[in-house]
Amino acid sequence: MASKEILEFCLKKGILLDKEMLNLFSEAEDVETTKLIIEKIEQHTKKKFITKSLFETNRKNLEQLFLTLPKENQEKVERLKIKLGLNIEVLREIFSPKIKEAERVFEEGDIKILSAKPIIGKKLEVKDFTICFRKRFSSMKNILQEHSELTNLISINKISGNQQNFSLIGIVSEKKITKNKNLLLEIEDSTGTITALVNQNKKQLFEKAEDISLDSVVGLKCSGSREIVFVNDIIFPESFLFERKNSPEEEYALFIGDLHFGSKGFLEEEFLHFINYLNGKIPNTPEVEKIKYLFIIGDLVTGIGNYPNQERDLKIFDLEEQFVELASLLSKIKKDIQIIISPGNHDGVRIMEPQPLLDEKYAWPLYNLKNVTLTTNPATVNIGSKKNFTGFDVLTYHGFSFPFYANSVPSLIPKKAMNCPEEIMKYLLKNRHLAPTHASVQYFPYEDDPLLIKKIPDIFVSAHTHKSAVSYYNNILLVSVSCWEAMSPYQEKFGNEPDHCKVPMLNLKTRAIKILDFE
Repeated sequence: MASKEILEFCLKKGILLDKEMLNLFSEAEDVETTKLIIEKIEQHTKKKFITKSLFETNRKNLEQLFLTLPKENQEKVERLKIKLGLNIEVLREIFSPKIKEAERVFEEGDIKILSAKPIIGKKLEVKDFTICFRKRFSSMKNILQEHSELTNLISINKISGNQQNFSLIGIVSEKKITKNKNLLLEIEDSTGTITALVNQNKKQLFEKAEDISLDSVVGLKCSGSREIVFVNDIIFPESFLFERKNSPEEEYALFIGDLHFGSKGFLEEEFLHFINYLNGKIPNTPEVEKIKYLFIIGDLVTGIGNYPNQERDLKIFDLEEQFVELASLLSKIKKDIQIIISPGNHDGVRIMEPQPLLDEKYAWPLYNLKNVTLTTNPATVNIGSKKNFTGFDVLTYHGFSFPFYANSVPSLIPKKAMNCPEEIMKYLLKNRHLAPTHASVQYFPYEDDPLLIKKIPDIFVSAHTHKSAVSYYNNILLVSVSCWEAMSPYQEKFGNEPDHCKVPMLNLKTRAIKILDFE
């Protein structure tokens, strides 16, 4: 219908459009604005035949043409402008407010970003990895030294003769099974290395040792000599809270992720139903007035080229356009709900962790939403603080390391842990690190390791597995979010059993958790 109206307009004006341009203009949201643009192009170029190549040769001048449109018309042509391949910077200057900085002054009850922004663009050297591992070991050692079980703690170079009942703290650099089916661990600290043996006959201890990941830091209670030590117990850094906090006010926090917007499988009808719920348009839902926070834990968009032949699954083939239309969708959410967004592996940022904020080059429309706070991945965010109440520390991590541990830790393999992600989350909390093994993720080596869990969170939220789960571990609330994309053939190949459109809702006062189902 739009194409017919545009053709009739062009016929009256004596203007010709080639087929490609007609298709582009026909997809525009506002026909009247499109007519105005066509007329201005003809006036500006003095050409009666408008083609895509005309834009290529007049790109700079035509960018300024959009600025001559009334402001309300400019907002309607963002998608058209992207499809025409014009520089989006002009529109950014018009519509982008100053980006919210993590360092700004926060009011009571506001969102506080506790994690530091990662440095980007730094050239890496081998020494950066060495420094990172040394600092990580030092930090983990400080944590383990607080465990009272590690008595008579000594460094490796102090072991001599046959000693009894001493403790070591070291990084596990190698694991192997002997001919006698015992387990050997190569342990390293800042003073040297030593071999530690775990006897297969100590079944409970042996199973604990089997679960140790390479490059993790553990404490060992042992005996032996400089040649070899015999392990009597293994102490993990461990995460533990003494109590579960309760807010003095009744407020709600919701958790979602893995929208994969831009995919053919995006469950748009269900997501619009969720937005209607948030906006109080669903009968008998008085609790929505108390919803204050919505976390989106990565993979907002489906991205481009994330797996082989992904183009078969795409509805929107341009990353920037995916973000433009997603922002339009999120802008429908009422403005008194604070939306906290962190990136995932589909969102057009580097895969190396920690991942920086969403790239403004593509995700700039999200920066325009005044109720949106963008964070890194991972990130620690404080919410719900009040007078005389410190609020809740929420650790968000998309979960790119999860498949590695699900498929390599002996106790997690039979559980098919990708379908019960809370078990992986417990394992990482036990190790106080989101990716203890060097090979489990691509990571950027900072001296102060952002993947190290220094401060124990009240809530640990993850995504990536597309599975919904809620659990507790040592008083830490664990939340894994479901997805908003129907299963693709690529996911099915890996045996995924995704959950769809499930939204955990946490009452910050009572800590009651309700799973909202929009499937």
